[in-house]
Amino acid sequence: MRRNPAPPELEPVEAFCNTATLLHGEDEFARPETAGGWLRAHGYPEAVTPAELAALTEARETVRAFLVERASPEALDALNRLIRSVAGAPAVRPDGTLALRPAGEGPVAEIVRTVLEALLRDGLTGRHATRLKACAAPECRWVFYDRAPSSNGLWCDMDVCGARHKMRAYRARGGTAARRGG
Repeated sequence: MRRNPAPPELEPVEAFCNTATLLHGEDEFARPETAGGWLRAHGYPEAVTPAELAALTEARETVRAFLVERASPEALDALNRLIRSVAGAPAVRPDGTLALRPAGEGPVAEIVRTVLEALLRDGLTGRHATRLKACAAPECRWVFYDRAPSSNGLWCDMDVCGARHKMRAYRARGGTAARRGG
């Protein structure tokens, strides 16, 4: 069981980042057929080359790395490089919302701009700041929206990633064998 989905304004970020399920070795961008299906389902142009799929994968992992550790200088630098590669100076639309102007052309730039626009507009400040996260389990990194009042969730799923972490910590402390010996 995964958590409830992110609010609609952050759905592009969550959906894009979760095109890979690391725990199961699945990646929507691994093959043109699966990528085409995902792109079509999300309203993007579906004809992409292997180089474009690699660029989408790199962009996804850049955003995920930022969501894992927002204060990391490396993650911030990588995110800023990604933004510069696809977007020019931001603009404000007539309705008052933020828009990223194109700096790069093509389907990859369009997709990544959509994701970054949602992240920058709704995922960094305001009521959603710090609520969009990547699972703390390095083997998972599923992106989820933390609905806990204190916004202190670490795991995409307590029954899977949280339980694994607790079991590892228990074993590291010595588990029942340590108690029997002492």
